[in-house]
Amino acid sequence: MTTKSNIRELPVEVITLADRVCAEIVTAIVKGEIPSGQKISEPELARTYGISRGPLREAMRRLEGLRLIERKPNVGARVVQLSIKELVEIYHVREALEGMACRMAALHMSDEEIADLRSLLDEHERSVQELDGRSYFQKEGDLDFHYRIVQGSKNEKLLELLGSDLYHLVRMYRYQFSVSSSRPKRALKEHRQIVDAIEARDPELAELLMRRHISAARQNIENKLNLSSNIKGEIHG
Repeated sequence: MTTKSNIRELPVEVITLADRVCAEIVTAIVKGEIPSGQKISEPELARTYGISRGPLREAMRRLEGLRLIERKPNVGARVVQLSIKELVEIYHVREALEGMACRMAALHMSDEEIADLRSLLDEHERSVQELDGRSYFQKEGDLDFHYRIVQGSKNEKLLELLGSDLYHLVRMYRYQFSVSSSRPKRALKEHRQIVDAIEARDPELAELLMRRHISAARQNIENKLNLSSNIKGEIHG
């Protein structure tokens, strides 16, 4: 007979703490508060988030699984930093896959889901207005327009690829390259046009608009990166 003393209780509070801290660090990385390429100091993070080393290591393992941090021999953990080539490649993949997801969403999203998507964009518009158009931060999951479109495609493989493997990396660069530019207001307008096409049950137009939307975001990133490279060249020239 198993006695109570032999039953190993799950450390619920530790799991909850690791979840909370992981979510907070994800947001800090996405917003650039912990910059790309920065070395991760576990003691410093433990002090910042008021967490012991055990739950922090669990949170770090999850961040590594989300591809937001990477560990290298003799270097330690750092926030991931993609090359320009890697970043542009990801946006080309997004353009194809999210375009496909948008086409399928126009066929499969329910009227209720579309109405909820419009309500979400109303919330996003208020957020952009509060920040005077300086940025367009979308929380993860159901509060993320792009995630909701992929969900609406009803295609599990697309959700696996775009909602897992690339998701937080895309969020990070999507947000950081929208800050202090005219892109947030344009992006919101493009989102509304995409929803119009989905509501009209026009899969071809929905796909076209999503592909144009992501292509515009990619061009915005490339322009900023090229400008940054030119400035550095002038400084060091």
